[in-house]
Amino acid sequence: MKAIMIMYDSLCRDLLPCYGGKIELPNFKRLAEKTAVFDNCYVCSLPCMPARRELHTGRPNLLHRSWGPIEPFDDSMPELLSQAGIHTHLATDHFHYTQDGGATYHERYSSWEVFRGQENDKWKGSAEKHGPEEFAPVIFGVDRLQGTIRGMRQRAGWQNLINRAQVSGEADYPQTRTFDAGLQFLEENVQRDGWFLQIETFDPHEPFDVPDSFNRNWFDPDAQSIPDWPPYSVATESPAFIQDVRKRYYGLMQFCDKSLGRVLDFMDRHDLWKDTMLIVNTDHGFFNGEHAWWGKGPMPDYQELVHTPFFLWDPRCGAAGVHRIGLIQTIDIAPTLLDYFGVEIPKDMTGRSLAEAAASDAPVHEYAVMGYFGSALSITDGRYKLMRAVRDTGLPIYEYTQMPTHMNRRFTVEEMRTMALARPFAFTKDTPVMRIVPDRVMFESKLKEDMLFDLAQDPREEHPIVDDAVSLRLTEALADIFRQLDAPEELYARYSLTR
Repeated sequence: MKAIMIMYDSLCRDLLPCYGGKIELPNFKRLAEKTAVFDNCYVCSLPCMPARRELHTGRPNLLHRSWGPIEPFDDSMPELLSQAGIHTHLATDHFHYTQDGGATYHERYSSWEVFRGQENDKWKGSAEKHGPEEFAPVIFGVDRLQGTIRGMRQRAGWQNLINRAQVSGEADYPQTRTFDAGLQFLEENVQRDGWFLQIETFDPHEPFDVPDSFNRNWFDPDAQSIPDWPPYSVATESPAFIQDVRKRYYGLMQFCDKSLGRVLDFMDRHDLWKDTMLIVNTDHGFFNGEHAWWGKGPMPDYQELVHTPFFLWDPRCGAAGVHRIGLIQTIDIAPTLLDYFGVEIPKDMTGRSLAEAAASDAPVHEYAVMGYFGSALSITDGRYKLMRAVRDTGLPIYEYTQMPTHMNRRFTVEEMRTMALARPFAFTKDTPVMRIVPDRVMFESKLKEDMLFDLAQDPREEHPIVDDAVSLRLTEALADIFRQLDAPEELYARYSLTR
């Protein structure tokens, strides 16, 4: 048996043809004809590496930890497959795997390749002095950012320009090199059995840097003054400007579509559909001016961010060209792959195999929970969605870990002075963990009070409703999930839930 997963970063669901999108994406359209399309897939933990920890562990990350590595007690899906004799290979340009907060992920695979140069990857060096005006054509919104965040974005913009200088054509782009490597693995192993290939690209994550051939679909060749790196902040620009930035994203989506087509072509040529599972997914969406926001992070968890595309071809059932309405999440990917290869699913995985859901639309979850560690949380039953605000940001919040690193730095000495040993949680294999006061919550939500939406009547979430019975039901369901996940005691007060 064989399996391929193609994973994108920040892939917006509503632009894809099978979900009503209007831009030309022929290979995503073709993909929908060859797979089961899941209409109610939601993220769980945000953003990048929290979602990938769930991809490995099959359980939510957001209640105990922010951005961090695979922990010593974590079950890792690719590692479990490798231990069972399935060769697992990662080909990626997702540079967060090379940073402190992602450094234990890629070694869980039997083999791996990481291609450098995306975003502000510390790849090529230059000691030239620079100022923020030098990257103004690429990035905008720096003037509205403050303090540390502003300085970080300025430095990131300069590093990104250094990285872009290494690219002279489409063949040099990290996405192209990543798919080249994935296809090379397929060429060399197509006649062999017992492997899982993960092709994972950072695109269409910002900045929306794309070969000129794709930009020409949307702009005149001399329209290079339109920036392609939006800030994580309120969108205050004109509708015309917002639409131009969106077009940069559309061009990058079409680049992603072309890469997808290369894999589909290979599967067609070698008739891999008969014995190879295919998953195509993303970690989250992105705001391109919707709800007057850019990016992700501080804004409420509107559908554009948390309602994601998901495609599954399972050769055991052969369901293709069909839509499935069951509620699923990122945590279901690990148990799906373990089940497919006949590997026992660990008891600590709370996700579920999607085999029956793909075959017959069997229900998977009654509720899905989503959000950022320490920030606002949302819960949905597929019809209604409740956004739950933090009740008191002054209440304590702790990181529970045995691997004290943030995204791209170690925990500070000041943070480590707050460290105390905490009891084992239900999923930490009877090992205690460090309880540490973080120096900040990575994404502090601007949501100040709860909002409830009827997604059937208001899919764009433009009109919050008041329904006390629905709100109470979803709040009680959220408390149930806290109990099932052995949530830290202090979080019940933080979100005003009954313990």
